[in-house]
Formats: sequence, C-alpha cells, structure tokens
Amino acid sequence: MPNAIVVGGGIAGLVMARDLALGGLHVTLLEASDHLGGKVARHTVAGIDLDAGAESFATRRNTVEDLAKQLGLGADVARPNPRGAWLLTAEGLAHPMPRTGILGIPGIALAADVIEVVGFWGALRGQLDALMFGFAGSKERNLGRLVRRRMGRRVLERLVAPVTLGIHSRHPDELDVDVVAPGLRAAMLSTGSLSNGVRSLRESAPAGTAVSGLVGGIFSLVEALTRDLERFGVRVRLNSPVAAISASTATLVDGQTLQADTVVLAAPLTAEGAVAATAAIVLATLVVDAPELDAAPRGTGVLVARPPVGSQLQAKALTHGTAKWDWLAARAARHRHVLRLSYDGAVAEKFTDSELRDLALRDAGVLLGVALTATSVVEFARVHWSAPADRPAPIEGVTVIGEGVAGTGLAAVIAQVRLESGRLLKNMGA
Repeated sequence: MPNAIVVGGGIAGLVMARDLALGGLHVTLLEASDHLGGKVARHTVAGIDLDAGAESFATRRNTVEDLAKQLGLGADVARPNPRGAWLLTAEGLAHPMPRTGILGIPGIALAADVIEVVGFWGALRGQLDALMFGFAGSKERNLGRLVRRRMGRRVLERLVAPVTLGIHSRHPDELDVDVVAPGLRAAMLSTGSLSNGVRSLRESAPAGTAVSGLVGGIFSLVEALTRDLERFGVRVRLNSPVAAISASTATLVDGQTLQADTVVLAAPLTAEGAVAATAAIVLATLVVDAPELDAAPRGTGVLVARPPVGSQLQAKALTHGTAKWDWLAARAARHRHVLRLSYDGAVAEKFTDSELRDLALRDAGVLLGVALTATSVVEFARVHWSAPADRPAPIEGVTVIGEGVAGTGLAAVIAQVRLESGRLLKNMGA
C-alpha cells in the first residue's frame, strides 16, 4: 500500500489526510503542536463554547458545505441573520453595508446604499466602470489596482478595503483577485464591466447569504475530521515539529527521518520546523449582559474603513455573534451578548489582558453606538493568531497546500486541498 506523510494538522492537513486515506493510502500526519485544527479552534467564554478562529465560511461552490455533509454535519449548516453588517466610515458615520457586492465591490455603483458610503461623486466615479471596455484591467491580478482602475479610490478605500482587512487581514493592494474572488476577472471580461461581473457571480452563487456557519461552531469540522482520521487508520503524531522535507522524506526536529511515497506540506515551516512567524492578529471576545444590544443596533457587526479622525478607535472589525447566529443566541442567557473584535497584533500586543478588555469594551461601544460599562462584562478572552503566510517556496516533488497557496478562508483552502488530493491519487493510481 502506498504511503503518504502530511506535515501540518490544520484544516488543510486534516482534509488532505482524510482524502488520501479514503483513496487507499497509508497516511501519517505530523503536527508540531499538541492539538489539531490550526486556526480552526474553540474556547469557552462565560460558559459558552465559541470559535476562537474562523466562525464562518464562504458559500461559493458549496465547497465547505459539501465537506460538512460528507462528515455527517449537513444538518448543522447555519445561515447568519440576513440583516447583514454595517460599515463605519473615516468620518465616523455608520451605514449598512451595500448588499449587491463581492468583497465590497458594488454590483450597482449608483445604488443608494453605495452613495451613502462613498458619496455621490465617489459613486459616479464607480459608475464609469460601466463605460469602460470589459478587457480594461482584465489582466490585472492585484485586487487593489483592479478596483482603483475600474471604480476609483473611494470605492476601493471606503468599501473594498474594510472588507478585505476584516476577512483577509490584508489591504486589497496585497491580494490576488484570482485567489480571493475566483472567476471575477473572467466574469468582468465576459459581461463588459466589473460591476456586471460582480452581479453575474452573485446571481450564479448558491441561494442565500455569501457565508454560512455550523451550529456549535466551525470547530465541529475539526472534531468530525479527527474522528474520521481515527476511523480510517491515519497515524496522527502530535508534538512532532518537522525540520526538513523532500519529495520522499520528512525529518523531525529530533533527528528522526520518515520515508514516504509522497509528502504534503500543509503548514509553512522555518528551518527549525516551526510555523513561520508573520504579523499577528488579536481577537478580543467580550461576553456582556446588555439589554440595549437586544435590538442589534449594527446588525451582525461592523467593519471599519479607517478610524475616524480624532477617534481613539483601534478595532478593525466587530462581530456581534449573538445577533449573527440564532443558535448562539439560543445558548446565551437573556440579554447576554457575544462580541468579538479584531485588532492588529502590533497594537494589541502592547496591552495587558485587562487593558485590552477595557479597550475592547470602549471600542465596542463606539462601533455599536451604545454605551457599555465595565459592570456589563461577564467574561473576556483574547486569542493571538499569525497573519496569513506568504506563498511558500516550492520544494521539488512536494505538494504544498494551505492558505499560503490557496488564500485565506475555509472555502479557498478546502477547494485547493480537494484539487491536489485528487491529482495525487490519480498520479499514484489509487
């Protein structure tokens, strides 16, 4: 029986190990830490089990939902509250996010909800996209340059940047269109404009919202995948950092070398075998008793275009979890709310836990337009994550998967894993 080594036990490594085992390979999974799941993690705050990492997934192509069904979680797929999120502008004004966009790129530039955010002249500049030829910018893979060329600076900075910073932790100028919005350039070329391309992709997407979650949290995926790995005989080795790999070997930090017919790298490595360090993201979770939040004054959350001038606001985004997910609201006590704020790691790491709690409470009040007091806080938690890794250097004969290659988000990562696992199994005649 052919054998495979998968290095990294995040969601990419888990899905790859499962696929290869189902294809008839003997699989060993090596994970440097003492747990599986990577950035799909869980923590308990105020007695409520919450996602400590990803809390939703893109619904495009049903990639994640199909996996959930294969894992027996199909009935747990949950849609968020349709009221949607809001946007805080640099002028300190809060507006509902326009509803016809992709990554903030509007499908109708002159729509009233777009004009509210970018102003009439910004929307008019965005509408010029419809007067350009479809091929103008169609070869541009940089998201920021594409939107700036087609729709102008205001659409880019006031609509697109807040979304990509909130979802991908990167400005549009740092993102590849084909990774974060697959098919958008082709749709623009075929429909004649970027806005038409956005509408075309939205119309062809599955019915419902652009994201979904799972009852109980996204970590349910890790639990189900772990059960399957055990059932299919995958050998899982925790606390096993890898120092070096080749097309047929994985050498652990302790000097042990494992042989395999194929090696898959599912986590970026340093020479010492640890996950490469990049700029950090800090998530601050507040569980508060606040009846004034029962009406969800800012929908399911708030994205920040840029901190208003003169403001002390530090958060990049806020998710109102109990307003977003009915299942979570049902598990929380009456008038109890779960708020999660995201911060740039360079900012948040300066603060102690108590200082960050106070900052998060103040920022939440600003973003939600509600005065929240320290006495309302039931419990606070902080989680530190590395930012998405850069694309790793290719290693001859090694299959590389994960967000460094596929882009950020469960849908992108899982789709790339499925493609690569199918290719590997076909090449090995499995």
